[in-house]
Amino acid sequence: MAKYLFVYHGGGGAPSSPDEVKKIMDAWGEWFGSMGSAVIDGGNPVGKSSTVKSDGSLVSGGGANPVSGYSLIEASTLEDAHKKAKGCPLLKRGGTIEIAQAIDM
Repeated sequence: MAKYLFVYHGGGGAPSSPDEVKKIMDAWGEWFGSMGSAVIDGGNPVGKSSTVKSDGSLVSGGGANPVSGYSLIEASTLEDAHKKAKGCPLLKRGGTIEIAQAIDM
């Protein structure tokens, strides 16, 4: 099986209450649970990103669509990874997922 990197973008910002945090975390737990052992690394949310440009300069803000988190998932094909990604709670909060196969070297 191949490994796929799920890179999360957006997702509605920080929750506004402890109840909302619990609801969001429960949804992520259910999604990861539905994939079972295909979840290699559930990953984490990330803080504000910066970009190192080709000239070596550092620009804060992460560009037009900054990363908000990541996961590493096992899937048989891109189509399988796409199917797994469709259940992500981030999508219901307006976020997007970039999928890339992780190449073993």
